[in-house]
Amino acid sequence: MALSDLFLINGREYEWADISLNVGGIDIKGFRNVNYKESQEKEPLHAKGNKPRSIQRGNKTYSGSLTFTQSEIIALKTAAGSLSLLDIKVDIIVAYTPENSAKIRVVTILGAEFTDIEEKMAQGDKFMEIELPFVALDIIAA
Repeated sequence: MALSDLFLINGREYEWADISLNVGGIDIKGFRNVNYKESQEKEPLHAKGNKPRSIQRGNKTYSGSLTFTQSEIIALKTAAGSLSLLDIKVDIIVAYTPENSAKIRVVTILGAEFTDIEEKMAQGDKFMEIELPFVALDIIAA
C-alpha cells in the first residue's frame, strides 16, 4: 500500500461536496470557490563559479481567495455591522468532511483580511459571484 493510499476515503479523493466553510464564525453555504496558498521567498546564493552554492530563504506569506454568491456577501456585511469587509480580521476554517468516513481534514487560515471587493454582473448571468482575495497570518492544516 502506498503512503498516499492512507489518505484516500473509501478509495477516493476529497470531493467538492465534502467541503464546509466557516468565515469568522459564520457557516457559509453559498461559496463557489476556495483557494489558499503558502509562499516563501527563495533565492539562489552565488559565489565562486556560475552555479548556486545554496538556496537562501526569506519571508513566508499566506494568501488566497473565497468566491461567494451575492447573498453570502450581504450576510457577511450585515454581520460586520458598520465595518467594511476590508476592515475586519477573520479566521477561515475549511473542513473536508466526507460522508461515511472518519478521515476529516481541517485547514485553519488565521487572521485573514480581505484586500478587494468587486461586485459585477454581465448580461446573461443567472446570479452574482463575488471573489474576495485575502492575506493571512498563517495556515494550519490538521
